[in-house]
Amino acid sequence: MTLRVSGLRAAYDRLEVLHGVDVEVGAAELATVIGANGAGKTTLLRAVSGLLRPTAGTVTLADRDVTGFPAERLAGIGLAHVPENRLVFPTLSVTDNLTLGAYHRRRDTAAVAADRRRVLELFPRLSGRLGQAAGTLSGGEQQMLAIARGLMARPTVLVLDEPSLGLAPLIVAEIFSALAGLRDDDQLTILLVEQNARAAFKVADRGYVMDRGRVVLSGRPADLLNDPRVHSAYLGGGYRDEPTPATS
Repeated sequence: MTLRVSGLRAAYDRLEVLHGVDVEVGAAELATVIGANGAGKTTLLRAVSGLLRPTAGTVTLADRDVTGFPAERLAGIGLAHVPENRLVFPTLSVTDNLTLGAYHRRRDTAAVAADRRRVLELFPRLSGRLGQAAGTLSGGEQQMLAIARGLMARPTVLVLDEPSLGLAPLIVAEIFSALAGLRDDDQLTILLVEQNARAAFKVADRGYVMDRGRVVLSGRPADLLNDPRVHSAYLGGGYRDEPTPATS
C-alpha cells in the first residue's frame, strides 16, 4: 500500500510545526526520515497516524484520502504506529501485549495465533519471555515487543519513531534486519523516523531530511549519506534561510 503525504501542515495550539511536508513511500518500500531533534519528525508521524489532526495538506493510503482520520480508524484500515520510547504495557506479560495488538481482529483466533508465531520467529528473543512482565525486559527486548505488537494488527503500512534510540549496536542491527525482512518478505510499506542515519540508510529505499518542519533534502540513501548538508542537519546547524522554529 502506498503512503503519500502532500503539503502537510500541523500545529500544537498556535505553534505550527510542519510547514507543507511532502513524503511518499511506495508499496513494499522502506523510506526513512532523518533530522536533528526539533525537526518535526515525531509530529509528522503523529499527523500521519491520526494522533494529531493536520491543519492543511493530505494523507493518502493507496490513493484513499485519510486526512484527519482518528488513530483507531486508521489502525482498522491497515496503518500501525510504533511510537518513540516503546510504550509497552509494563505490568502485562509479553503474551498479553501481543494479544492487545490484535484486539480489533481478536475473533479470528487462528489467524491471530499464526501471526503470533510469525512475530516470534521475527524476534526470537521474545519466545522465552512470553510470561514475563514487559516492564522487566531489556530495552532492546521492549523495542522488539513494541514492533511485534504493532505487527499483530496485521498492518499494510508500519510507521516507526526512533526504534534504535538508546539501544546497543547489535540490537539495532537485529531490529533493522527484521524491518528489511518485513519489507522484502511480507511486502510491508514502512516509514521510519531515525537519527541513526547510517543504520537507517543501510535498509532504506529512499530518504528524507527534515529541518525545522520542512523536508529540505530527499533522494537515494547513498547520495544523502555523502551529502555534507545531512551532517549539518544532524549537528543541529540547520539551514540558516529557514527562519521558522519547530519542535517534535
